[in-house]
Amino acid sequence: MKIRAIRDELFSISQKCIYIYVSKNYTVKSKYILPLFLLVQIIFLRILRYFPDYVEGFYSNNIFIRISHFLRIALGRIPFSLGDCIYAFLILGIIGWFWKIRKTWRTDWKDHLLTILGKISVFYFFFHLLWAFNYYRKPLFEKMEIKREYTDADLLAFTKRLMVKTNEIQQLITKSKNEKVVFPYAQKESFQKILNGYDNLAKEHPYFKYETLSVKKSLFSTPLTYMGFGGYLNPFTNEAQINDKLPMYTFPLTTAHEMAHQIGYASENECNFIGVLASVKNDDLYYQYAGYAFTLHYCLSVWNYKDEKVFKELTQNIHPGILKNFQESEDFWRRYDTFIDKGFHFLWDNFLKTNNQKDGMESYSKFIDLMINYYKTRQL
Repeated sequence: MKIRAIRDELFSISQKCIYIYVSKNYTVKSKYILPLFLLVQIIFLRILRYFPDYVEGFYSNNIFIRISHFLRIALGRIPFSLGDCIYAFLILGIIGWFWKIRKTWRTDWKDHLLTILGKISVFYFFFHLLWAFNYYRKPLFEKMEIKREYTDADLLAFTKRLMVKTNEIQQLITKSKNEKVVFPYAQKESFQKILNGYDNLAKEHPYFKYETLSVKKSLFSTPLTYMGFGGYLNPFTNEAQINDKLPMYTFPLTTAHEMAHQIGYASENECNFIGVLASVKNDDLYYQYAGYAFTLHYCLSVWNYKDEKVFKELTQNIHPGILKNFQESEDFWRRYDTFIDKGFHFLWDNFLKTNNQKDGMESYSKFIDLMINYYKTRQL
């Protein structure tokens, strides 16, 4: 009996040892799974950029439409930004975690690093699944069969046409060449009115159809201002976040830009292009003015860089009221111009380049290429 008892005890101990050994080794190996998955994702995305038609058909026009529509239905009626709240809790959680491990960082740095990479891997996966695969879709200039190249003569002709149109609308609104345009609508009311422009745009280009509004004033508007951003899309909730401190005449265009992100366009130049079209096709003159003035300001900036003489000649023919709106916007951003916005612009520039936008921050101005060629055969 003693021998049997000893045997049973040895068997029990061996089972426990095997369990501990397997568990320990599984735990050690599992630490590497998510970091390795991050590497797999990065390699996969490097390959995916060569298959834009596949992304366009399988993801952007299929899976993403279902995801984004569901999120806008589920969250659109919530009066505050759920995405901003999630980010706030996430930031607090990260600060708390670093505080918790502050004494073990040197001794257990490898485990902590693997934990960080694992969490980044999960974040990176859902970031792309819920929205960011759109960075790799078919370029809009190909989809709409729009040329990208233009000459200085094309730019000059377009700028002059744009100047006449913007002058005309400014005069209709203010009844005076010298008065700046003052936006008459509240911010929440403005969100609703932008839908009219998207509805009109979708009649000509159905793939720009926008349904179920989910646009919120950002809870982080003050930080966004210091960072130099007018808004952003939360890719995890598909809520468009707008900086509520912006000069109001720029508010509609910024909102229309973020709404373009919501319907699956990731490139900043494409969203500027779509945002302008949704603004100028609005039945309301204030929204048309926002779109035309925004584009005119960019064209003038290009001329200021290319040929200062032409720039000065053009500005002499622009109504003083329009120039006052331009100055209003420039004064606003100048008040918040610090090292903070320069730092975030540097980070955002590199983020865009990492995500298949080789022009980085300069891509915002590239919408002029699309505008010039789109309106070569169309009336403003």
